Amino acid sequence: MKLKVNAKLDPKFQPLALVCREMREATKENGQDIVIAVERNKGYTTTYKTRIFADGTGYDEENFRFVERIVKSLLWVAGGYKVYIAGSEAVGAKIKEAFSYGGLRDFDVRFMERVYEEKFEVITCALEDAPADKSAAAPIGRHLDGCRIGFDAGGSDRKVSAVIDGESVYSEEVVWFPKTNSDPDYHYQGILDAMKTAASKMPRVDAIGISSAGVYIDNRIMVASLFLKVPEEEFDKKVKNMYLDVAKEIGENIPVEVANDGDVTALAGAMDLNDNSVLGVAMGTSEAGGYVDPQGNITGWLNELAFVPVDFCEEAMVDEWSGDYGCGVKYFSQDGVIKCAPWAGIELDESLSPAEKLKVVQKLMAEGDERAAAVYDTIGAYFGYAIAYYTEFYDIKHVLIMGRVTSGEGGVILLERAQEVLDKEFPELAKKIKLHIPDENSRRVGQSVAAASLPEIK
Repeated sequence: MKLKVNAKLDPKFQPLALVCREMREATKENGQDIVIAVERNKGYTTTYKTRIFADGTGYDEENFRFVERIVKSLLWVAGGYKVYIAGSEAVGAKIKEAFSYGGLRDFDVRFMERVYEEKFEVITCALEDAPADKSAAAPIGRHLDGCRIGFDAGGSDRKVSAVIDGESVYSEEVVWFPKTNSDPDYHYQGILDAMKTAASKMPRVDAIGISSAGVYIDNRIMVASLFLKVPEEEFDKKVKNMYLDVAKEIGENIPVEVANDGDVTALAGAMDLNDNSVLGVAMGTSEAGGYVDPQGNITGWLNELAFVPVDFCEEAMVDEWSGDYGCGVKYFSQDGVIKCAPWAGIELDESLSPAEKLKVVQKLMAEGDERAAAVYDTIGAYFGYAIAYYTEFYDIKHVLIMGRVTSGEGGVILLERAQEVLDKEFPELAKKIKLHIPDENSRRVGQSVAAASLPEIK
């Protein structure tokens, strides 16, 4: 595989964007169409159409490896518990084996079952029986009328705003420790205190919007790192409906909307840019994503980009949690910086925490160290190719890049290299997509106002 822009420190990098392109090229003559679909709650379905080598031509393994990566990507981009493989019995059988208990993707199967509270299954069918797209995209957000509470639950601080007709009349940030607390009452009380404070700054409360890390289905908390230490039986009893329960204490029948913080960040960016088709990517402890579609809607997709593969090389670093290789978390987070540092000749003290290791590289970058520059150069190349891969699933006009990894001079190099990849390798995308690093202040204030704008006042 020949790259027009190399990942400086990672000569084995095989961008999935190029794998998709090469598959389409290689199967022009002897290929067959295939539709891959994932279905989630309420029958919402996301489909992906492509070509693979015709069954029986000796390319079964190549077909499987390619389709398995697409299935994996769709599951973590859109979410789902039912996978359809339409158009290839051979591929369908191998995908069924991989996505099963004890199979190659056991982690993904169990995670999706927990999120959707349904048994995971893989269905093989004929091409003409492939399911159609069914969207959950709804005009959530941009409602600025009335007196609203906007709450943003972070891992180290919680932010709340009182917003009247789109203007923040009061905001506060309070340090808290949700990830280390096993008592759900600690979380409940913290959220309630924040909401009561905001409510006291307005004549009434018409709506409550909540931005929070994690996976939310119908405003219920399905999986969230904020409640990491809460025992499972307590989670089901006290955590799943926590935001809805707190809202009831503020007032009966107040409309509530809970969205993933990545989606709310993308929404804040869309409101700031006054445009749509916005993908937000935060590179911090992990890689977080959010998306606003061409109509300005939040889609109800998972957008868990940390688990979306970007590198096809089977020797790529494995993520400890999911047990899979080549996924975004090892490329666009502090883990990505830590991975690349030794390749650049930077020795990091093993006794340091990941956040401290990142600071070491950032300090070297601030001092003009060329080894640190090579780390950001490599991550920038990764990211340019990843953006192109994300366009397989998202319609993108703007990419917002945020998070600790992108701060300082390193972020500038990262952005320049990503842009070079788009310019040289994907000129048709370079014409359409703009890359942005929003300033911290507009992001912080914008986030809680965007959160407040989530519910519609009926």
